[in-house]
Amino acid sequence: MPTSWNRLRNDDTIRSHAINAENPTGARGSAGAASSNLGPGRKGSAWYELPAGSTVTLAEISGNGVIRHIWITVTDKTPAGPFVLRDLVLRAYWDGAEHPQVEVPLGDFFCNGFAARALVTSEPIVVAPTGGMNSYFPMPFRTSARIEVTSDHGDDIGHLFFQIDYTTGDDFDDWPGYFHAQWRRSNGTTSLGEDHVIVDGIEGTGTYVGTYVALASLQRYWWGEGEVKFYIDGDSDLPSLCSTGLEDYAGGAWAFQDALRADPEPQPIPFSAPYFGYPFASAKDETKASEFWTPMLPMHAVYRWHLPDPIFFQENLRVTLQQIGTWEHGLFERADDISTTAYWYQTTLSAPFPALPSATERTPR
Repeated sequence: MPTSWNRLRNDDTIRSHAINAENPTGARGSAGAASSNLGPGRKGSAWYELPAGSTVTLAEISGNGVIRHIWITVTDKTPAGPFVLRDLVLRAYWDGAEHPQVEVPLGDFFCNGFAARALVTSEPIVVAPTGGMNSYFPMPFRTSARIEVTSDHGDDIGHLFFQIDYTTGDDFDDWPGYFHAQWRRSNGTTSLGEDHVIVDGIEGTGTYVGTYVALASLQRYWWGEGEVKFYIDGDSDLPSLCSTGLEDYAGGAWAFQDALRADPEPQPIPFSAPYFGYPFASAKDETKASEFWTPMLPMHAVYRWHLPDPIFFQENLRVTLQQIGTWEHGLFERADDISTTAYWYQTTLSAPFPALPSATERTPR
């Protein structure tokens, strides 16, 4: 599929731009004009402020083009709490749509779930030390693009650093359609035997390109036997595609452990690769919501990018994740705290997403 890293054609219709606090409009020949104590044009406007409860527009672009790269970083905690990365929401609107086609908590979009930092080194998403979050998903548009960050956090964010690199003059038909991303959570709320819904309600023609899963284990024993299922173009009881387990779907095996043994206790090995990874594993709450009580809640995160092996659909798509574990007596049904982000393209704008849960309902608890 066409992607930003292999669309390097240079012709007289395509122009490069960048939007950041030094050039809010992305106009050519207009970057870095603000003054600082060093003088005119010397790093005078490096960030935006994001007051509590407000929305800041990072980019508003007219015409046709493609967003090629997004870089953003913020603090991960304030005196109001440690959940900044879940409290901020990234939204994107293409071609004047009234509803967003991207609506994901900021950290989860960049594979940093649980409002906790994790290093990620993959093809479309990179999170570098310390908290430099990058997306290389190409995001084409025909007439306009708007990208926003909304704060549901209880304190002001004093420094929001970002840059959006894009081109104008691109032919929309060279690309796989409009980029979409949607977040959902099942916080132990499903019945036993009920699958977590990663995404549904996708209608039309498109290409599914990735999944991020952040799972907090609410029950004992191994949590990763659930299969990811893709119901394509009218599949009903059974899907067309089905993985053999969550760690298998994410390219790993045998519980991501250093060895198959009971004693000493095996250790998980986080890793990050171009198209799949297990970037986060923790037996305690790294956000330290309380200095008096740090709950010992195992947390795990995986990602899988379907870029060399995209999942094509012509009419509709539904993606689910079984909640199944295993122990010495065999498989068993579970109900864990699962948050997922689905990434896909479709040739038309999506229908409105289900309402995003409130900040309280998104809090990792």
